[in-house]
Amino acid sequence: MAEYLSPGVYVEEFESGAKPLEGVSTSTAGFIGLAARGPVAGLPVLITNPADFGRVFGSYLSENAFGTYRYLAYAVNQFFANGGSRCYVMRVAPEDAKAAQSGDDQAVLSVSAKNPGAWGNQIRLTAAPSSKAKTPIYEALDGKRYRVKNASGFYPGDVVLFTDGSSEQYGTVVSVHDGVIELSEALSGEVVDTNLVPAKVLQTSEFTLQVAYGNEVEVYEKASLNPESPNYIEKLIGKSSLIDLTVQSQAAGAEAPFARIAANGASFALSGGSDGSAASLSAADFIGVDEGPGQRTGIQSFIDNDVVSIMAIPGVTDPNVQLSLVAHCETLGSRFAILDLPREATKVQDVLAHRELFDSSYCALYNPWLQVFDPLDKRNIFIPPSGTIAGIYSRSDTTRGVQKAPANETLRGVVGLDVQYNNGEQDILNPAGVNLIRAFTGQGIRVWGARTCSSNTLWKYINVRRLFIFLEGSIKNGSNWVVFEPNTEQLWARVQRTIDAFLTRVWRDGALAGSSPSEAFYINIGRSTMTQDDIDNGRLICEIGVAPVKPAEFVIFRITQKTGSE
Repeated sequence: MAEYLSPGVYVEEFESGAKPLEGVSTSTAGFIGLAARGPVAGLPVLITNPADFGRVFGSYLSENAFGTYRYLAYAVNQFFANGGSRCYVMRVAPEDAKAAQSGDDQAVLSVSAKNPGAWGNQIRLTAAPSSKAKTPIYEALDGKRYRVKNASGFYPGDVVLFTDGSSEQYGTVVSVHDGVIELSEALSGEVVDTNLVPAKVLQTSEFTLQVAYGNEVEVYEKASLNPESPNYIEKLIGKSSLIDLTVQSQAAGAEAPFARIAANGASFALSGGSDGSAASLSAADFIGVDEGPGQRTGIQSFIDNDVVSIMAIPGVTDPNVQLSLVAHCETLGSRFAILDLPREATKVQDVLAHRELFDSSYCALYNPWLQVFDPLDKRNIFIPPSGTIAGIYSRSDTTRGVQKAPANETLRGVVGLDVQYNNGEQDILNPAGVNLIRAFTGQGIRVWGARTCSSNTLWKYINVRRLFIFLEGSIKNGSNWVVFEPNTEQLWARVQRTIDAFLTRVWRDGALAGSSPSEAFYINIGRSTMTQDDIDNGRLICEIGVAPVKPAEFVIFRITQKTGSE
């Protein structure tokens, strides 16, 4: 309670009404797969267009080298072509992939590519001498101490060069205080120069490092080998997206590192990078490992991401990987998995055999594979449908809303199908929860199914599950303000008003069935949902029921003959 200690008028603000709930995004996709370059651990990378993907993860992979593991780039491209706006990508690399490195083990700088892959063999580095500070010496004091005109920019540990125009002397700064610099070794000869334009100067010895990969160039000016310097090279390179760098031991003497860099001056290239082989890949590489925040790989890396709502691993149909992805989606409860079938699974019995592996409302299966143009080989190829379907999910959410089943939608950039299924075959596959992609005369190629892989008929439609993901995520994210509030009738009323306003808006958008809000949903909170024991143990329980709209999957027109007497 506020304290009032002196007479006067006090104005206070307080909150009593509902707090608006904002709907969470349902159109952000997450992809996992092989790429030419890019990080293999840590947080997934946000990609907003195909050019972004190319800059971070490189171009398309060769079919000869990686076979069915190479479809990540194609899936991301199809995602954006079909209406996707943003996605997160995590790269997987074969176990035998290697990062390119600098060749000389005795070099001052040990350099390696930021991540594994043959791409690193194209990185070139150029080191050129430079200086961040220089000054004339005004007075030689006792020992190795020198009073200078300007000591700014000199730090203990800096390698310095003294030149009088004809000779050079190297040393190391021991201390800097009140315009006096103490060196590790005394300078020989006459070092004082008080002329207006000095010929003798003491300067720090740094270098400018240029890192080039194709059209991507990073320049680090006035880099220092002194760990105490603000421009220490390891600190600067920490921002690089191309290389990692460490300074080797300086046992040869303080001034030796710079002297060796200056002597080597010319550029050098990294080498030894390898993309690895498809034979060394296993399900474990895609499932990933959880070594704590910032070190997770594969599917596990998406634990740290709370934005993604659609997940896919394009072309990877190993049951262990797909089941792990589904389990990931079920555990988090905030995302939906799009699964591919093996390309060779074209017969109905083969499709059903793969379908029987799953029973979850958090995933959907799509078949067959799609024919698209391959920019790498300049010909049409077949790719898995998951990337294209993820784009359609995103497009449908944006244009119609998450309540609309992502079906009867055209596929962009697709020129054909690997298999043409007929009505009889779909009569078998559709009830089993396999969503077919079919070509219709004059209507293009369309998604012709909207079912999950669940045996629970309450959750058989994709849009119902994804609507609940949307509602649950929105209510969860928008209700953090309730935590630790006094658990009283006033709080219950505010929570009810908040959720009522949100669900009413959702109903008006057409996501809930019913001619009125009371038919579309109900909210129970208070003594009807909580006991005194719940309240004593800090629990606030709110029961919400909603009536989701269901898709018109079977449209039936009953036609009869009208006689003249009727």
